[in-house]
Amino acid sequence: MHEEPSKNNGQVIYFSHGGGPLPLLKDASHDKMIQFMRELPNSIKKPDLIIVFSAHWEEDTVTIQSGMEPEMVYDYYGFPEAAYSIQYPCKGDHDQALKIAEIFKKNGIECRLDNHRPYDHGSYIPLSMMYPKADIPVLQISLHHSLDPLIHLSIGKALRPLLEENVLIIGSGFSFHNMKQFFLEGKNIEDPKNSEFQDKLIEVCCHEKNENKKWEDFINWESFPNARYCHPREEHLLPLLVCIGLSEDTGTKVFDNYILRKRATAFLWF
Repeated sequence: MHEEPSKNNGQVIYFSHGGGPLPLLKDASHDKMIQFMRELPNSIKKPDLIIVFSAHWEEDTVTIQSGMEPEMVYDYYGFPEAAYSIQYPCKGDHDQALKIAEIFKKNGIECRLDNHRPYDHGSYIPLSMMYPKADIPVLQISLHHSLDPLIHLSIGKALRPLLEENVLIIGSGFSFHNMKQFFLEGKNIEDPKNSEFQDKLIEVCCHEKNENKKWEDFINWESFPNARYCHPREEHLLPLLVCIGLSEDTGTKVFDNYILRKRATAFLWF
């Protein structure tokens, strides 16, 4: 990737955050992801604010994290003790949360604030690698529990005015999330079903220039090759739809590698 980011606009990225705390535990199956996350800040402009849509937060009403010093939730189990002492002591941003709530209301999106919502691992795991100093305010916004693709595309579109500021908006999920397949025995990383789905994501995200057609494709994402094989439940895909809604342009494919022996794709929009 050689394109320089705009000096005036925000940035949007969707990536796979890996298996729970494994990246910070230096799990060998995450080596490429760890390298990517550590190098990513060299390819983008340092933001003044980070907004995260994590696959690990759903609400019946879209909810905005609004506390100034959110705690952390260790929303995983069965890992070594070190996984439960991870800290990422960044600040929240109450004023920005209020601003986002107003944007949603103007666009007919019901929302609420939550002063007590902690950071989940879809946020602090990748950010610990990207910005280990924790010196950038971070706030999370929930997904909608309905899993409706149009709602998530519309959430992204409503937030486009934020891209006039120096903000980094992250869709933190996983472009392949079939847990049964993750943990099958064997070291064979070639999975034609996974690859066909990833190739379709790349085609629509990076080559479809008609916004209406792109939205139609993602509203009907279940028609993608092997869609339900890759996402038996789509909460890890929906952060990508928020990113699609945010961007009027085609994305730049940033990386395409293997995590936990499965192919994962990330997309960046400037």
